Amino acid sequence: MKYQICTLFTLAFLIGHSCSNPDISQVQPNFVFILVDDLGWVDLGCYGSTFHETPNIDRLAAGSMRFTSAYAACPVCSPTRASIMTGKYPARIGVTDWIAGRQSYSPGLPGDKLLSRDFDLEMKLEEVTIAEALKAEGYQTFFAGKWHLGQDSIYWPEYQGFDINKGGWSVGSPGGGYFSPYINPRLKSGPEGECLTDRLTDESIRFLEERGKEPFFLYLSFYTVHNPQQGKPELIEKYEKKMEAMALDPDAMETTDREWIKYAAPGGRFVERVQQGHPVYASMIETLDTNVGRLMKKLEELELDKNTIVIFMSDNGGLSTSEGSPTSNLPLRAGKGWLYEGGIREPMFILWPGSGSEGTVSDVPVTSTDFYPTLLEMAGVDLMPDQHKDGISLVPLLTGQGELEERPIFWHYPHYSNQGGKPGAAVRLGDFKLIEFFDPGLVELYNLEEDLGESINLVEQMPEKAQEMMELLHSWQDEIGAEGMDPNPDWDPEYLRENYLN
Repeated sequence: MKYQICTLFTLAFLIGHSCSNPDISQVQPNFVFILVDDLGWVDLGCYGSTFHETPNIDRLAAGSMRFTSAYAACPVCSPTRASIMTGKYPARIGVTDWIAGRQSYSPGLPGDKLLSRDFDLEMKLEEVTIAEALKAEGYQTFFAGKWHLGQDSIYWPEYQGFDINKGGWSVGSPGGGYFSPYINPRLKSGPEGECLTDRLTDESIRFLEERGKEPFFLYLSFYTVHNPQQGKPELIEKYEKKMEAMALDPDAMETTDREWIKYAAPGGRFVERVQQGHPVYASMIETLDTNVGRLMKKLEELELDKNTIVIFMSDNGGLSTSEGSPTSNLPLRAGKGWLYEGGIREPMFILWPGSGSEGTVSDVPVTSTDFYPTLLEMAGVDLMPDQHKDGISLVPLLTGQGELEERPIFWHYPHYSNQGGKPGAAVRLGDFKLIEFFDPGLVELYNLEEDLGESINLVEQMPEKAQEMMELLHSWQDEIGAEGMDPNPDWDPEYLRENYLN
């Protein structure tokens, strides 16, 4: 009798569970994680771009849960990449700037009031990466593309949990550019003129075709659309003609009429793009889109699509204020290298077949540290709270079986960026976001629900809210040991005035 009761109870539970999630496989799912470099929040059609053409990515997003308030853990690349791998904030693991950072060649300009904080130049081997955690559960692990988490080869993907590494090494931009021959010790050059974005997708497809029977974790980390700006000639021509057809004026797409530009040394290097319309950049995005489409088609051909979860994300905001300024992030403010929304808010979506989240949109704030516990729970693996300390699982949100409690999301960036951004820290809680700029010592408070472009500083109007947010930020910094900045002994307060403000 006791056995029959237990059996009936178990059957009832399983039936109820299957009714709430009818198509989620009981078999461990496969994972395809697509990470794009420097892709801005509005660079895709599904996020509002009217110049770039991304039909394949838009189709993928339409079948996913698309997030409108997804964040990178840092406004530059290496720290965000480390946060995905570890589930920890960059300040907790000591990787707070791109490796090796501006201070590797410019330790402190006379116009910098503070010295950029020294930081770790690698993701430590002691960290248990998400690849290592999944590998321990029987997953085949594959990496292709940009790594940028350590200069010595002992810190590259094959030593951080990946069975196969195609192209991941120390640098953050493609050695030799986007067309073969490459300069990459982990990727042999293909035929002359071969496109790197195509090649990385070819390697990923080859892995899918040759994989074993075990579940897999495929991490495709495109170098695209990071500088240098290099596209396929026929696509560049296409978008040049598109500009003509749309009567777009290149001179009207950029401005130097920004107060911050006057104080960003060295002078004359910064130009902010206020409208999308860069033919080379658009060509690179179309090549990216074509290859995402190729990968998704291969999953279908191999009948893997029903049990493969696909994640799409960018590592920081679009490059809009310097180094060619190839894109605009408007209505968001600024871009890569800045703690404003343009530097940290990202296009992100998760396709989980059978979860019930297909074709939905979420405005819940999430961040790149959340991937680690989310993937573990999706795989039916015990969570590792001592490892992914700064992430939470998004599974309840994706399955509709629960809501995420409101929580603060933090940033700590004690560096001057190449893109003109000043060092600082930030916190978002609910609709409000506070930024504390260490130099020149300013605090800014914004209501993102009412002011997405961060144009109205509410500090004076809402001093109590600003104080609450500031205390929250400082408490977090103390908790994780986030390091501050030291005064620059060579700081010259007249330097900018004498050199750039005339």
